[in-house]
This record gives sequence, C-alpha cells and structure tokens, in this order.
Amino acid sequence: MEIKQLTTRNILQPGNQENYLSIANRKRAWVEIDLTALGENVKQLKKILAPQTELMAVVKADAYGHGAVTVARTALDCGAGSLAVATLSEGIQLRKEGINADILILGAINTPTEIRALAFWNLQPTLCNCAQALLFSEIMAQMGKTLPVHLKLDTGMSRLGTNWQQATEFVRLTQQLPFLKPASVYSHLATADDPDPTVMKLQQARFTEAIAKLKFQGILPPKLHLANSAATLSSRVFHYDLVRVGLALYGLYPAPHLRSSVKLQPILQVKARITQVKKITAGTGVSYGHKFIAPQDMAIAVVGIGYADGVPRNLSHRLKVLVRGQLVPQIGTITMDQLMLDVSNIPNLQPGEIVTLIGRDGEHTITAEDWADALDTISWEILCGFKHRLPRVNRV
Repeated sequence: MEIKQLTTRNILQPGNQENYLSIANRKRAWVEIDLTALGENVKQLKKILAPQTELMAVVKADAYGHGAVTVARTALDCGAGSLAVATLSEGIQLRKEGINADILILGAINTPTEIRALAFWNLQPTLCNCAQALLFSEIMAQMGKTLPVHLKLDTGMSRLGTNWQQATEFVRLTQQLPFLKPASVYSHLATADDPDPTVMKLQQARFTEAIAKLKFQGILPPKLHLANSAATLSSRVFHYDLVRVGLALYGLYPAPHLRSSVKLQPILQVKARITQVKKITAGTGVSYGHKFIAPQDMAIAVVGIGYADGVPRNLSHRLKVLVRGQLVPQIGTITMDQLMLDVSNIPNLQPGEIVTLIGRDGEHTITAEDWADALDTISWEILCGFKHRLPRVNRV
C-alpha cells in the first residue's frame, strides 16, 4: 500500500493534525483490513445457512481487533442481519456511529444506570435469571418503554444463564412482566470446536428438551439460537433461527477439521517498517538479556513494532516474518516498541522497507493461527491483542 510522504508543508498545514498522526503511525506499523474479503466471508457463510437462518455478526472486542464500526457496517451491507457485542459501551459506540441494526449485548447488565443507558440507545440485553428480569421490568416501567430481551440458558458452559431445567419458569416470568418483550431464547456451546461432538450434542439435547417444554406451554419466544462459529461450520442442525458468527467472519477457522465446510479468507494483515539496518560481528549480543548471541557476522534489521503493539514477547526467537517475500527469523528478545531480524540473506535492505508479520508477501503467508500454535494458545487471543497504537487501514 502506498504511504503518503511526510513533508514539513503538509505537517504544518492547519487542520492536518489528525492526518499527520495517522501518517506518522503508518510510517511505523499498522494493521490492514481487507473489507472485500470480509464481505466475501459473509456471503460464503450465508450460503451454508438454512434459508430461514439469520447471520448475527459478532463484533465484540473491537471486532476481534479488526475495527468494530467498519466491520459492522460492511457485514450488514453484505447480508448480516444483526450484531452482537460483549459490553454496553461497545453497543453505544456502534449507535453513536449511526448503526441502527439490532445489537445484542452478550454480557450481563445489572445496574439501573446501565439498564437506562441500554434502553436509551435501543440495545438488546441478555437476561440470565429471574432476578435480573425483575430489575429490568422495574426500570422499564419507570421509563415507560418496552424492551426486547434475549433469555439465556446454561446448557453446559457453566457461565451466564439460567439452568436449562428452569427454562419454563424463567421464560414464563419474563413474558408476564410488563415492558419486557422476549425476543429469543439462546444458549452457548462449550466444545463446538472439538472434533469429538459428544458434549456439543449433549448441550443441544438439553436445549432441545427445554425448547420442547416451552413450546408445549405455548410460551416460546420468536427466535432460537445456539451456534457460534464452530457450530455454524459443523452442521445445519445447530443453526435454528440465527447463528452468532465471530471468528469465521474474520476468515479464520475455529478448528482444523472445519476447514472443508466453507472457503474463508483472513482479512487482517499486520505490517511494520524497518527503522535501521546494521552489521554486527560474531559474538555480539542482541536485545535485552542477550538471549541471542550472533554465531557469525550478521546483518540485522530493527523493526518499529513490539509487545506494546500486540506482538507477544513470548514469540521471541520463534517468530518469522516476511521481508521482500522471504521468510526471515526474529532474533533477540522482543521489546516494547521494537524487534530485531536476521536479514543477512537479503542484500541492500533499506530503512523504510515493509515487514509483514501477519499476512501474505510473495509466495508465503503467515497467519494468526501460526502465532497461536507457536504460543500454545488460540487465534482469538492473537487477533484481540493488536493494540490501538496500530492504526487500522481499510482496503477495498
């Protein structure tokens, strides 16, 4: 991507302060988001859904580090029917940016102040128990406003929600309360990414039993949902009226065995610039602690990105990046703002050249999954780790 040159003239022009900051940051390190690939992921995911199933785009945690507002708008434009976030502040941010779609708050809201703010911004809460429902009803009565609410059952995650065996009492109470309008009943799967479906099937069986009892009592809300990304990719039997898709939206698979279900494209790349190239002699220590000692004369490049930007320190000596399409090793301890590379095999490398930490350059690709495997963690954590010091640069 072409980066605009910094000049004294454009820095000093009145009103250019924000532009200057954006350009300055992009001279150092940035995250690129491919909105065309995002739109294509939405379309591909919709193709595997049952005709009556809506895609709910999960854009919590700043859309897993991709930029919530832009991702939400693109997903909705490409066919997502609604949005989900984790917190009240995340929902308010989307409303302030003019996004009018239904937004489900997945986390618990428990104080009168939060409830009033949620209702003011026309957000839709998750209710987890009868006490919470009673509190919401009381506040809504004071405001004179009817609020759509989503009722969560715990079928085996052991996190938020009413025990699935008490579903009938929970739903009946909520339907009887004034100013509350149950919009859905849902649950969350704990092991949907496991190749062994035993626990997932047990949770679905519990959900099915609870729903059957609600249906028998004539108190079934209009929508049901159970599937996260992994269950969405597993089988249509988990789709119900909507699916809550997060990781797959961003082009990553929750587990290797789900790759054949749909073709997805990672939409995020992480790039930085080389700030200095130097020669060091054999025996020279590199970075804090001298954990790396040069085994021979070497050329090293300093890169303007570090663990304060989301490159985990524990990747030190295990990270490989792309420079001019070639894989090169990172050496020495990754520091807060910088890291070093062994570029001995790349001649005439200059400051300002681009390093791809995640993404494609030439014939090689590095993914968030590669980092996760090296760290024995999950790609969700890697994506959410890229800090806002890295500006998001959208590509279409």
